[in-house]
Amino acid sequence: MPLSSTTRLLPPTYRPLFAHVGFRRLLPALAASDLGDGMSVVAVAWLAVVIAPPGQSGLVVGAAVAAYALPGAAGALVFGRWLRRLAPRRLLAADSWLRAVLLGCVPLAWAAGVLHPVVYVVLLAGSSVLHAWGGAGKYALLSQMLPPDQRLAANALVSSSSSASVIVGPALAGFLAAVVSPAWIIGLDAMSFAILAVQVGRVGGVTKEVVAAAPVDTGGSVAGLHLLRRQPELLGVLALTWFFNFLYGPVEVALPLHVTDDLHSGASLLGLYWTLFGVGAVLGGLTAGALSKLPLWPVTLGIVAGWGLMLVPFGLGVSAGISLACFALGGMIYGPFTALSFTLFQDRTPAAWLTTVLAVRGAALLTASPVGTALGGPLSAAVGPRQVLAASGIATITLAVVAAGVRTWGKRRAGAVSAGYWTR
Repeated sequence: MPLSSTTRLLPPTYRPLFAHVGFRRLLPALAASDLGDGMSVVAVAWLAVVIAPPGQSGLVVGAAVAAYALPGAAGALVFGRWLRRLAPRRLLAADSWLRAVLLGCVPLAWAAGVLHPVVYVVLLAGSSVLHAWGGAGKYALLSQMLPPDQRLAANALVSSSSSASVIVGPALAGFLAAVVSPAWIIGLDAMSFAILAVQVGRVGGVTKEVVAAAPVDTGGSVAGLHLLRRQPELLGVLALTWFFNFLYGPVEVALPLHVTDDLHSGASLLGLYWTLFGVGAVLGGLTAGALSKLPLWPVTLGIVAGWGLMLVPFGLGVSAGISLACFALGGMIYGPFTALSFTLFQDRTPAAWLTTVLAVRGAALLTASPVGTALGGPLSAAVGPRQVLAASGIATITLAVVAAGVRTWGKRRAGAVSAGYWTR
């Protein structure tokens, strides 16, 4: 089909994507839901503070934030037997409708004056139960929709949209909160998922559906784990991503403490760190499409090592200006990681198994960063936040070196027959 004038402004890597009707319909809806979730990062915690009984704000906020994310891991395990056979489009639609309905109940309950903290947490938890399956369906749908040589570019656009929402969403939520209750901001998040669900339904006519299959005597998640055990490369990607996220966790605790304790500054500087990181991640994510001709594994390992390298200067007592530049560059280096990781899974997983394997991946990764974050507090208290940031960087570089060594050992052990299995 002829390219529109808008499409011609895109880099050549991304132009072919918009020749696919389904992708053109899906991308704006995914961006809308990302923006809605970005706003809810602020609104979920803020509304918890508003409705919490006196003296219980911390408990309610913690429960609300956890309920908005963690039940997805349980849903991946509990519902695998029934959901693993659904087509990716149906999984994404089911997750979107569930989130739209239950999150939509939050402003209604608020308006009716019945939004008790327990009701709030239950609604948030219910809305996130299918989150791992919805994420799996999203990337499996992209895999069905596009030829293999266009998947990395598509993943890059989708992951960049998610990164951009972290920058724009909280700022927009802060602006809206001056006018309306945070409950209505969560209602906007619900509306964004309703838009996504409708658009996913429209994609059905232009996408070939592949129904997942697995041995009938195994649950979906167990079957997915069995497949990962038979696919050393996929297991390696999952392990690398888990430890990468785990080692990132302490940064979320140590960075605010570094700003206050070491730099003797306030929230504005902390916000600048994360804004620059987010901008870097968006720019870096958009470059992922240009990496399609490079071997994905070496590039992925280089990203892990590069992010770790950008954290090491924090331990050297550099100025705020230098550490800000390092953090922004770190975001740019990190940006392509998500797209590359999903592309490796899409390329190496049989189509009939893709949603099951991606759901297992999502469930496993939901535990990584929270565990690292939980360790960040005690470590920062013991050795200092600056040292924790540097140690996280050194450990991340070590992770990349160890992963490269394991990959090299695996290639030698497999021999010439399977040497191409680890490279693209």
